[in-house]
Formats: sequence, C-alpha cells, structure tokens
Amino acid sequence: MALFAGLMSGTSLDGVDAVLAQWPEEGEGGGSGSGSRPARPVERAFVHRPMPPRLREELLALNSAGGEGELHRAELAANALARLYAQATQALLDAAGVAAPAVQALGAHGQTVRHRPREFDGTGYTTQLLNGALLAELAGIDVVCDFRSRDVAAGGQGAPLVPAFHAEVFRDGTSDVAVLNIGGIANLTLLPAAGSAAAPVRGFDCGPGNVLMDFWCEHCTGRPFDEGGRLAAAGRVHQGLLQHCLGDPFFARKPPKSTGRDLFGRQWLDARLAAVQTELGTGEAPEGDIGAEDVMATLAELTAAAACDALARHAPGTRTLLVCGGGAFNGHLLARLAARAGVALAQPVSVASTATAGIEPDHVEALAFAWLARAFCARRGGSLAEVTGAAGPRVLGALYPR
Repeated sequence: MALFAGLMSGTSLDGVDAVLAQWPEEGEGGGSGSGSRPARPVERAFVHRPMPPRLREELLALNSAGGEGELHRAELAANALARLYAQATQALLDAAGVAAPAVQALGAHGQTVRHRPREFDGTGYTTQLLNGALLAELAGIDVVCDFRSRDVAAGGQGAPLVPAFHAEVFRDGTSDVAVLNIGGIANLTLLPAAGSAAAPVRGFDCGPGNVLMDFWCEHCTGRPFDEGGRLAAAGRVHQGLLQHCLGDPFFARKPPKSTGRDLFGRQWLDARLAAVQTELGTGEAPEGDIGAEDVMATLAELTAAAACDALARHAPGTRTLLVCGGGAFNGHLLARLAARAGVALAQPVSVASTATAGIEPDHVEALAFAWLARAFCARRGGSLAEVTGAAGPRVLGALYPR
C-alpha cells in the first residue's frame, strides 16, 4: 500500500482540508491499470485548518485585478499559504502516527485567484497561488501542485478536475449518478451507470456554490457563512432577483465550461441587486421590498436551480444526486435541491451527502488531490478530455522533490 496526502483550499476560503490515504501500489491489484474496478482509498487521517483572517483578506483582494504591489503581495501570500499547508500536513502526520518519508507524495491544490482559460490569446491562464518549493522544504515530502495549467495548455478549461476521481469512487453499476460538489463554485460530475454503452463521464461548473451566500452572510451578519442555511430558511425567494441571476449567459452555455470569482463575485451580485432596486423604485417589480433574509433565500435557490436545471439538460436519467463540499452541511440548501431535482427531472431523485456512499463530504476534494498526486507519480492522465475540452488526457502537475 502507498500513502499519499492531499491538500485543498477552495474558493470559499474557509481553510485547508488535508487527508492522508492509502492505495494499492500500482499493479498490486485494484489500481487504475489493473482492468478491475479501482480500489477505494483507505483514509488514515483528516484535519482542517482555518484560514487566518489576514491571509483570507489578502487572497480575497488578490482575486480582483490591479492593486498596488500586486505581484509582490501575491508572492508573499503564496509563501504564507505554503506555511499553512505545511502546518496542516504536520498535523495530519501526527494524527496518523506517520513520518514524512513514508508518504510518497503530497498533492496540493493551492489557492485560485484567477481563472481565465481560453481567453485573451486563445490559451488563457489559471493561477493557483502556492510556493510548492517552500512546501516541499517544510513538509519533507515530494510536492505535486499546479494541476490545472497542463490541461489549459492543451486547450482545456483546467476544471473541474475531480470527475475522474468521482468516477472511481461513486459510479454505480445499475443507475445514473450525479455528484454535486458545492464549494465556493458548484460543479457537477455526471456518472452514467457503469454498464452504459459508450456513455462517457462528464462534468462542468454549473454556477455559484457558496461564494455569493458567504459574501452576503458576512455583509449582513459579520459571520463567514450561513450555518445550516438558517438565514436563508428565514427568508422568501425573490423571483425577480432569481430571474436576474439566472439570466447570466453562463448558465445557458454548453459544457465544457468553468468559472470562479472572476465572474461570480461581489460586483456580479451588486449589479443584480441594483437592477431589482431600480424595478422597485419604478414600480415595475411584481414583488415588494427585498430583505436580507430574502436575498439569502434567493441565493440558495440560485445554487439549487442552476444545478437542477443543468441535470435536466445534460443528465435527465439521474436517479441519485450525491452532494459534497461545504454546501453539503447546509440543510436548507439540501432541502431545496431535493425539492427542485424531482420536478426538474420528472422522476424521483435521491439527494444525499456523499457520506451515504462512504466518503465524508468535506473529505472528497482533498482525497481527489491525493489521487491526482498518485496519478502524477504513475505518469497517468488525471483529467478527462470530455470534461475539460482539452485535446486529450494529460499528466497533471509539477513536481517539487523533497
């Protein structure tokens, strides 16, 4: 058995998830090249480290173009993030009782601050801040990072990268399954039944996940997120605001597609709130004033509507929707997904956390990057061209030896 670590800090900027997992050695049985169904990873430990407020504030600022000393600040933020990753890694090793040399590689995502694939010059770019060399120095483990750039260089979106991992651990033999990862951005993986002929695994970003809800909650209450969806549950969906949001061209675009804070940020929400306020001022809005709870209820509905509409268009046979990421702990959001999924697909749809399929929802992405590190070490493709739109599968990542 081989040990791999995975580290993930997502668009929500809530912190770093770190997982240590075991897989069979390549060729040992159950591996991707063995011809049998790949073995699930065996988790040895999991830890979460909150994002320090000053680093979170700086990373949020770096998501916006411009600013004095931007390059200098970005490099220092990459150093700070490497130190936080190293602290999470050491806590992980301590929890598992494992020494650093026993870990074959550490897959580290870094923090996305820009994501503009295929734009500007036809190739575009994606930027995940992380000083991989410093992390290797501090952790004493081979570090694999910068996973998205290779796919972008091959003409792809560089995202989402988790569908190949989802296919290994969540695909069902008899029915179509969808996996909805709700981090800052929401992405779908569509898994046709394993016996389906010529049915590829597909996946794409379907819209905002928690990013707009988190911003609004912090703006209104000072709290970083709407715990359990309580604020949203206290409001009513404002149909005018919802339609302004769903009118963005991103939702109608065909996959492959990906997005981030570059689109779904504060300015995006402010523009749509302003449009609703204008309608209210002119008497053109069919609904009355919109309160803070109503905005939150509408943003939760936007996340649910975007995901369920995408399912209806691209995977109408889905019978099971597994939810992971921080959004899986939002009870109100899960309820709205369950209510909308059955209507959108015109059939019963089981909506549940990935915990029901054997993996805790907040562990999934970190496990995916441990899996990607394992794929890199074996020089196997980690991406799916059907998902990202790249010229073909590519070995993803850059290596910083310990």
